[in-house]
Amino acid sequence: MSADDQIYVQALALGVEPAWRRASDEARQADGRQLLDAVADAVRDGVRGVTYSSIGLQAGVDLILWRMAPSIDALETAAARLLRSGLGRWMTVRHSLIGRVGASQYVKKPTDQEQSLFAGERSRYLVVYPFTKSAEWYLLPREARQGVMNEHMRVGHEYPMVRQLLAYSFGLDDQDFVVAYETDDLAAFGDLVRALRATESRRSTVGDTPILVGIHRPVEEILGILGAS
Repeated sequence: MSADDQIYVQALALGVEPAWRRASDEARQADGRQLLDAVADAVRDGVRGVTYSSIGLQAGVDLILWRMAPSIDALETAAARLLRSGLGRWMTVRHSLIGRVGASQYVKKPTDQEQSLFAGERSRYLVVYPFTKSAEWYLLPREARQGVMNEHMRVGHEYPMVRQLLAYSFGLDDQDFVVAYETDDLAAFGDLVRALRATESRRSTVGDTPILVGIHRPVEEILGILGAS
C-alpha cells in the first residue's frame, strides 16, 4: 500500500465538563452551532466520521467520534478544530485510539462481515477497544498462529449480525490493534464475546480494555440530548 493509499482511523472519546451544563440555554446553543461547524469543516478536509453518544454509559464520556482520514495530520487538524470550537472548549479527551487499516495476514478473502465500518448503512451500536497480544504469540510459527486464528474466525462467522474492523496500531499507539464492532444486537455481540473467551486465541490476549460503547446518532441529535440545540 502506497503512502497515497493509507487509511488511518481514530476512536475519539470526549467528555463534556459538568459546568457547561449549567450555562444559559443561549450560551449552550451557540456552543452547539460552533461544534456543528467544526464537524462540517472536517468533512470538507477529507476526514470521514460517524458520531455516537455514550452519555452515562462510560464514565466521563459523552461523545464518540469514529473517524477515518488519509493521514494522522488530518485527524489531528480535525480534532484541534473541534476542541477550539464552542462546545469543544468544554470537552476533554477521555480516550483516543489510533490505527491504520490494512489487509489481514490471516484472512485470504474478507467477507462482508469484515468490511470497513465506514461502508454501507450504520448499525445502531458501536463497540471499540484497544487490543494487545503477548510476545509469545508473535514468536509462534506462522502456521500455528494461522490455526488459532482459523478457530477464532470460525466462531466470529457464527454471528453474521456483527461486523468488524481491525486496525493496526503498531508504532502508532500503545496497543497492537484497534478493534471495532458494529451491530444492532448487543445481546448477540455479548454472546460472541463469551464464545471467543473459550477459544485458544484468548490465551495470548494481554489487554482489551477500556471498552467503549456508543449509540449511533446524528451529531445534531446528540447536541439536542446534551442541551446544546
